[in-house]
Amino acid sequence: MVGHIIHMIVETLQGLPPWALLVMAFLLPALEASVFLGVVIPGEIVLLLAAIGASKGQLPLWAVIVAGILGAIIGDFIGFEVGKRWGQSLLDKLPKRIVKPDHIERARAALRKRGALTVFFGRWAAALRAFVPGLAGMSGMRLRVYAPANAAGGIVWAVVVAALGYLIGQNVEKYLSRVSNVITVVVVALLLYFLVREIVRVRAKRKALVSADTSSEV
Repeated sequence: MVGHIIHMIVETLQGLPPWALLVMAFLLPALEASVFLGVVIPGEIVLLLAAIGASKGQLPLWAVIVAGILGAIIGDFIGFEVGKRWGQSLLDKLPKRIVKPDHIERARAALRKRGALTVFFGRWAAALRAFVPGLAGMSGMRLRVYAPANAAGGIVWAVVVAALGYLIGQNVEKYLSRVSNVITVVVVALLLYFLVREIVRVRAKRKALVSADTSSEV
């Protein structure tokens, strides 16, 4: 179900004009933790697509990176404030099939053990990213501790994801060509294998029939 939703979203995003894709590169990361959208839709999707668009000259890469950074930092800051004020009541209302208790406990345990490091690295954990900011606010983490970790995490995340999307966009034709060549070789090899196996089987069958006829004549 979630995979089907993500596939539909990717198809929709690919049809957007460049300026709209840039707006979405800000909005999706911003909504990941602020409204728990990251539970269903990873923010990397639109950032990768926008960066691929940048590799084709449709929009500047720096704008994609800035949009991703602002969306990630602002969204997680909102998530932190929401968690500090209404965290537990919101968690109690969210469906358990979406907000899994074990994910919440993992995030809480990580925050207790590593604090700001969890805020920094939590963005890379798909199961935790939507909850870490809110749980950090609920845990009483001080803003002076949370803010630098959140900013650093958002910057590194956006730069890495955008750079990856840009490289994919620049090399996609080459990679597709290589994959196509590999698939062709594999298909030809399989066809030859089955052909040779069939020839060997037919010859063995004929030999067995000849041996049987010879034995019967004797």
